[in-house]
Amino acid sequence: MTGAHGTKPSPGPDQPPIPVRLVTFNTHHGVGEDTKHDLARLATVLAAADADVICLQEVDRHFGDRSEGVDQALLLSRALDMQLAWGPAIDESRPDGGPDREYGNAVLSRLPILVSDVHRLPGKGEPRSVLRTMIELDGGTLWVMNTHLSTGNPERRGHQVAALAGLHTDSMGAGVLVGDFNANPDAPELAALRGRFADAWELADERDDRSGWRFWQHDEGLTHPAHSPHRRIDQVWVTPGVGVRGARVLDARGASDHLPLRVDLAVPSGV
Repeated sequence: MTGAHGTKPSPGPDQPPIPVRLVTFNTHHGVGEDTKHDLARLATVLAAADADVICLQEVDRHFGDRSEGVDQALLLSRALDMQLAWGPAIDESRPDGGPDREYGNAVLSRLPILVSDVHRLPGKGEPRSVLRTMIELDGGTLWVMNTHLSTGNPERRGHQVAALAGLHTDSMGAGVLVGDFNANPDAPELAALRGRFADAWELADERDDRSGWRFWQHDEGLTHPAHSPHRRIDQVWVTPGVGVRGARVLDARGASDHLPLRVDLAVPSGV
């Protein structure tokens, strides 16, 4: 298969890069700035992003009243007609034998998901995890790691980042690490990423964060809080060789307390 925004590469050793459009978005369990849980509104925002791969954080599955007890991951995958990979950070059984209360990260993909696994991240407090998937491209593969790091404690985030850096080995080929890092890209605790990965926003040939009339920035990549963004904590990091044609902060249309980040990648063929 090809990415939805490019043509099939021609055969031969010098194939052009494979285009893949990816979005990362902290959904705030589908509760918007109006404090209402509105999964249909969230699905509309995701559909408008027109992405091949969508990485979501703060997703609920039968978690409780705040999200009406629904399986958000499954409902969103069906609404968008995309494959689903799921990576819980919280997974609690119910005494009454009902569905487990789950909360974590999800990957939705138009392209085939070949591999999916979940890794717990170190640190006390709210459990954190990373969902690692391998996506099949037409002429290559892309490893996608989707995570949500701890708030407040830089040392704890540093241990989590070190664990993340070790999950993508040289033998895996092209990859991206995305999510809500709860720290700016230049934060000291993200140092273990540099060298192994590069900040996609900085690499992008074109970038824009003017997602609505109320934003005056156009080259800062700010995503949080949605109503008046001043932090760049939602990020995409790419391995060497993965190009970034464009990066854009999108309008969340009130669906979350974060804004979505969309990147257009150019993934090397044959890796």
